[in-house]
Amino acid sequence: MSIARSVSRCAAMGLMAAAACSYDARVSSEPPTARAPQFAAAAPGRAANNRHIVSFSGAMPTDFATRVGALGGKVLWVSPGSGLAAVSGLQGSAAAILAAKRGIQAVDADALLSLDMPRLATEATAEAGGVQSNAAPAAAVRYPRQWNMRAVQADVAWAHGFLGSSSVSVFMLDSGIDPHHSDTQGRVDATRSVDLLGTFDAQVVVGNDTIIVPFTEADTVQKYFPGAEVYTDLFFHGTHTGATVSSNAARAAGVTSMTTLVAVKVCGYINDCPFSSILNGVIYAADNRADVINMSLGGAFTKAGNGRFVGLLNKTFNYARSKGVTVVVSAGNAATDLDHDGNTYQTFCNTPAVICVAATGPTSDANATTRNGPWTSVDAPAYYTNFGRSAINVAAPGGNSSFGPPLPAPAGRDVFVWAACSQTSLIIGCFSSPNFIVGAQGTSMAAPHVAGTAALLVSILGRNPGQIKARIQQSADNVAGNGTTPFYGKGRLNVARAVGAIP
Repeated sequence: MSIARSVSRCAAMGLMAAAACSYDARVSSEPPTARAPQFAAAAPGRAANNRHIVSFSGAMPTDFATRVGALGGKVLWVSPGSGLAAVSGLQGSAAAILAAKRGIQAVDADALLSLDMPRLATEATAEAGGVQSNAAPAAAVRYPRQWNMRAVQADVAWAHGFLGSSSVSVFMLDSGIDPHHSDTQGRVDATRSVDLLGTFDAQVVVGNDTIIVPFTEADTVQKYFPGAEVYTDLFFHGTHTGATVSSNAARAAGVTSMTTLVAVKVCGYINDCPFSSILNGVIYAADNRADVINMSLGGAFTKAGNGRFVGLLNKTFNYARSKGVTVVVSAGNAATDLDHDGNTYQTFCNTPAVICVAATGPTSDANATTRNGPWTSVDAPAYYTNFGRSAINVAAPGGNSSFGPPLPAPAGRDVFVWAACSQTSLIIGCFSSPNFIVGAQGTSMAAPHVAGTAALLVSILGRNPGQIKARIQQSADNVAGNGTTPFYGKGRLNVARAVGAIP
């Protein structure tokens, strides 16, 4: 059962019993295939989520909002700097009419991507949270099971005083962050964290049918968690990836322990991520002093017929780069050879100006009870990771298994990356404690290791995306030989060497 389908069923049932939709330890999803943007024909001339993305040919027309309103639509956001906007409510021929107006280059139907997650495991219990140990991340209660931090020598960087700086911000474009977990308390900037989903038409699976329903994540937050921040994480994904970048190290250590996190919610708990929200998230981060953006999300679509989407991506990411933002993206979990994927465009690894991260991990854990190792072949390519010399820049820990799909795997064969679990998750039953952590596998887990390292490098190299990318690649461990290799790019991330703690 795939996560996307499970989440959609939970949404359709109104989540009357959240626990019924939770994942038990070792229950997992099928390895997902790359998902193309969904242009659903809910009604003739209607975009999948009732939105369109507008590109301006020059300066934004001063009467743009008036034009959109006259066609029955509404402006959702405008970015004069990037030359883009998003609108909703254009029906029938309205999009074509708007596209023909002066100053409008194109009007494209929005698309839906999804978060990519192959396997999960949760703790059966949550013992005392331990003492917040920002100055000593290796003192975290569950650090003994964090093979990933030792694999990239983050512990060596910590020992040399490289813990991050609160003046450096990593914007997590994801499902939000629970700011009250013991590992994230005080790490999340509430003044810049936002929900950029708004109201959109979501595709929900009910039985064998897919239906289109209006969806507002903010209303769902207040329904189940009155008073909670709009950017809190109803899924689990954003809290996990955020705490991998920066954590108080009460339960599990992050690559850094002082870096500021900013939650930019572009994906809902029903696992739909509007393309317009993602573009808006990149622009928002660039306009709000982001130093690094982490994007553990994506999908694939055919290049034929989608050339303007490629143009939108290039325009948006080049804008972020022009603002000095380093963008880190996950490679994807479809085990696809990106060197030979023909007419397929992989978001966001095929986009210039990003660092694309593949996943590695041990093939087994000698102690399936404590999950504290020792581990076998720590730097093995993950069975699910996308690969290819033309796309992968570097590899980092994402979790692995010698058994591969399907589950359940024999005890000890699955190895996970462990990090904070959102107390407001409607998918995993972590709501009873601020100390639960969840184990996960995926390139989603690999990317934030690199984003955390990029945050450390901002303090050393400044806000220079080109230099930061070059340093991460040049300092990586050549675990598969010199040069560029399909599964590792320039090598497996080495945090300590990147920051100069070791030669």
